[in-house]
Amino acid sequence: KLQASGGGLVQAGGSLRLSCAGSGRPFSSYVMGWFRQAPGKERELVATINWNGGRLNYADSVKGRFTISRDSAKNTVYLQMNSLKPEDTAVYYCAADLLSRATTFEHDYAYWGQGTQVTVSS
Repeated sequence: KLQASGGGLVQAGGSLRLSCAGSGRPFSSYVMGWFRQAPGKERELVATINWNGGRLNYADSVKGRFTISRDSAKNTVYLQMNSLKPEDTAVYYCAADLLSRATTFEHDYAYWGQGTQVTVSS
């Protein structure tokens, strides 16, 4: 099970930190990441991270503003989001799978959290 938290309403330019805690599986050995889905749009990559914290992938739209990290001891992945923009408004989902390396394709990930809403006002 993956449990995401930390979403909310923030003004443009603000920050939020999302967390996703895994349980029931050895998620410390899994690739983990974040995807998002805005209203009327398909789900898209935000960032992914290898099981050991290496090989970071970011969507071009969030590079330099978002940082993905993980605490394997806590089976938790984080997404620090700074300089938020209205176009970052979406439901953010955490994902995980036992992969050899972090990938950018949502279909590679079998385990998904329930999603947390992020709303950025202008």
